[in-house]
Amino acid sequence: MRPLKSLLAIAATALAVLAVPTLAQADKLQDVLGAGKLRVGILTDAAPWGFKDGKGEITGLDVDLANLIAADLGVKLELVPVTGAARIPSLLSDKIDMLIAGLGATPERAQQVMFSQPYAVVNLGVYGPKSIPAATSKKPDNLDGRTVAVAKGTTLDVWLTDNAPKVKLVRFEDTPAALAAFLAGQADTFAENSAIAIKAQEQNPGKEIELKFLIRQSPAHIGVRQGEQNLLNWINTDIFTNKLNGKLGTLQLKWFKEEQTLPTL
Repeated sequence: MRPLKSLLAIAATALAVLAVPTLAQADKLQDVLGAGKLRVGILTDAAPWGFKDGKGEITGLDVDLANLIAADLGVKLELVPVTGAARIPSLLSDKIDMLIAGLGATPERAQQVMFSQPYAVVNLGVYGPKSIPAATSKKPDNLDGRTVAVAKGTTLDVWLTDNAPKVKLVRFEDTPAALAAFLAGQADTFAENSAIAIKAQEQNPGKEIELKFLIRQSPAHIGVRQGEQNLLNWINTDIFTNKLNGKLGTLQLKWFKEEQTLPTL
């Protein structure tokens, strides 16, 4: 039988080991405040969310929101360009502190990412010329046999794969490639959100771009890593505050031409 002093030493060691994770638990909000810098993942190829202007500078709704959040935190902003496919991996690998990149919430993504309350809302759908009739039902029968350009692995790709078996999906690496294929006549239609479709129409006034089938409404959320509840709480408070003071509405008017009524998560 071990002496009492030895048993007490073992017990003390075990308690110390159990206490370490709690003491060492990371807090991203405090990390950001301590560093005086906020790293935000931003798309650079998805106008009006995030894109490069004529001077090569990143701009868009998400950029303006990132600047607003950094100012409210009282820290410097570092924009980190990400692609659609690399958005969540960049967050999980700690290359960024938060993701502001037109991110939609899904149950699958929620296993990896925590979502803020929505800061914008758009419609997901399939867009094309006047010659293609708009859907008259909740099924995309009007698209049967037609080609639809879509960014690979997106919510739109998944939905159309599962719900429109007679549609001919043409998958591309990203949104610009899918949109370019439609504009070049390589696809009958393209699948995207309404904000990108509106921007595409503005930039290509000679091209007919109309909604052919509405899939669903899609709010955009800020994403943080799982477990960063303090940071998420602060973001939600900031979104709420900027709704009340009108700053979020001003950004919506600037980039979407209308102030939106936002759903809640």
